[in-house]
Amino acid sequence: MIRRRFPWLSYLLVGTGAVLTVVPFADMLMTSFKGPDEAGTLPYRFLPRAFDLSNYRAAIHQLDLPVLFRNSVLATGMITGSVLLTSSLAGYALAKLRFPGRDLVFRLVLSTMVFPPFLFFIPHFLILVHWPLAGGNDLLGRGGAGLTVSILALAVPFLVSSFGIFLTRQFMVSIPDEVLEAARIDGCGEFAVWWRIVVPQTKPVLVTLGLLTFVDAWNEYIWALLVSTANPAVMTLPVGIQFLQDYVDPPRTLPIVMAGLVLSVLPVLVLFLLLQKHYIRGVLLSGLK
Repeated sequence: MIRRRFPWLSYLLVGTGAVLTVVPFADMLMTSFKGPDEAGTLPYRFLPRAFDLSNYRAAIHQLDLPVLFRNSVLATGMITGSVLLTSSLAGYALAKLRFPGRDLVFRLVLSTMVFPPFLFFIPHFLILVHWPLAGGNDLLGRGGAGLTVSILALAVPFLVSSFGIFLTRQFMVSIPDEVLEAARIDGCGEFAVWWRIVVPQTKPVLVTLGLLTFVDAWNEYIWALLVSTANPAVMTLPVGIQFLQDYVDPPRTLPIVMAGLVLSVLPVLVLFLLLQKHYIRGVLLSGLK
């Protein structure tokens, strides 16, 4: 009723929300071009006096940005690929295969979503420290640092996602069983049915899951910080940028930090723009709305 009588109110709310969302990013971008004596001073200036790219050069040099980018890309790629594969396979099994205890397994998967991820960080770290035959460990997991000195340490706790399994399973339930039965009658095995029929039909939800997983893995900080304390060589972008902000003259390095943040946001922004159509379709079809 209110929407019909005051249609302009909807546009006002949407416009206000858009401004509140964009302004922080715009401020981050403008700050990345400011000089060391401009950031954090009063009266506040939104625009820099002169647009200077020196902060970006300093960010690349002081943060060792190529190494941080490499670590973030490797960890994020492993996590995203593994989540898509395991979620799709598990979702297919829980949605279309009949076996004893299927509903119980699905309930157990859902129950793991209740616990916050950081609750398991210390157990995960201890498991990686005592991983057998890795990082100098013997067969019993003693004597070395395990997987904590490897780039794998950034990815192992996140290789399987209960949310991803739930999302793909809910989407695959809507696929007609008759189509799968026809493929089986034609001689397709379960793996072929999954790969040739189910995966193409679940492309929108897989793109949505992949994008959500990529963003979460790219921005992961607490676990990456914990692993970086054991091996600074596997430090990722969020941890490196935070270290620069905390330990290197924060007032003067703020523009450099903002330049590093802009560079770290670019991959996520480009990926979202490229997959925006599939992402929106996946959200609508999977019921996330």
